[in-house]
Amino acid sequence: MDASLLDYNLPPERIARFPAERRDESRLLVYDRAGGEIVHAKFRDLPELLPRPFDFFRNNAAVLRGRLFCKKRGGGDVECLLIEPCGEANEWLCLLRPGRRLPVGAEFGRDGYFNASVSAKFDDGTARVRFCTESGESVISLSQRIGVVPLPPYIARDQKSPDYDRNFDNERYETVYADSSKRVAAAAPTAGLHFTKDLEQKLKIAGNAFYELTLHVGIGTFKPLKGERVEEHQMHSETYEIPRETLRALAESKRPRMAVGTTSLRAMEDYMRKHPSVDPSLDFVGSAKLFIYPPQRIISADALITNFHLPRSTLMCLVSSFIKAGSTEGIDILKHLYAVAIEKKYNFYSYGDAMLIL
Repeated sequence: MDASLLDYNLPPERIARFPAERRDESRLLVYDRAGGEIVHAKFRDLPELLPRPFDFFRNNAAVLRGRLFCKKRGGGDVECLLIEPCGEANEWLCLLRPGRRLPVGAEFGRDGYFNASVSAKFDDGTARVRFCTESGESVISLSQRIGVVPLPPYIARDQKSPDYDRNFDNERYETVYADSSKRVAAAAPTAGLHFTKDLEQKLKIAGNAFYELTLHVGIGTFKPLKGERVEEHQMHSETYEIPRETLRALAESKRPRMAVGTTSLRAMEDYMRKHPSVDPSLDFVGSAKLFIYPPQRIISADALITNFHLPRSTLMCLVSSFIKAGSTEGIDILKHLYAVAIEKKYNFYSYGDAMLIL
């Protein structure tokens, strides 16, 4: 399949640089796959928009404040983005900028906080970095104190500026149900950013239920398609955890299943494809390298909440597959929905508005 099919034109003013003032005040485009109807609403209207109660499956990963601004030994600015721990104590897989000026053995750090050295570099642009913190604390603890959340570049925020409001993005680029003990995401699971505790309570009163899973969101989720053919793209592997209570809900299917975001859906789908007979007796930890694109069929979810995604992204591929099972027609439908959203002045990408696909 030609990757150019996933292109679309987005006016720059439709890229959200800030979220809605209140999380559930973001707009919500509702698409009914059975009848093709489109409804325009607010996210707070979700309890009234659902035709029946659902089981909601959501990614409770917390975002690493993993962008560290540092100095190279001998001078020069360095930006270090934490991706995931490498297994060794205080050794992490990172993205470094400027990467070409930081060969193996290069040292950088931040006075009074840490020193680091590059121990290996890889073809995908990542590097293994060994950290030595001044206080002996963990790298995660250090990043919580001095790091900033890794906002996507299209948000165009100067996070190095002394006027940058670090606390604002630390709060809003995080779901209200994120588990602080699972600070494993290099980017936020953005479909969940629209939920509030009040909205969750209203949904529960209406008969809906919520179940947690954890996908360790890495750079692979957001890596764009580089080749001319969709099928040529290689996904990075990402760890995911599904507790037994969530597995039990997946297995029993007492209510239709709602995936909150593409990260949740990817973990659910990877598990269900590998385990046709769900075993809810034990917590599960696995790894997903699954690339979902049309005309694949989604078997793990009956409805999806998602944001509006970048052109030529694997996320567009996944949503297209969900919209129209067993066909490539989902791409045309998704692009039509995006065109309607642009015409109606919805905001796109991480801090933008949302879609509900029923």
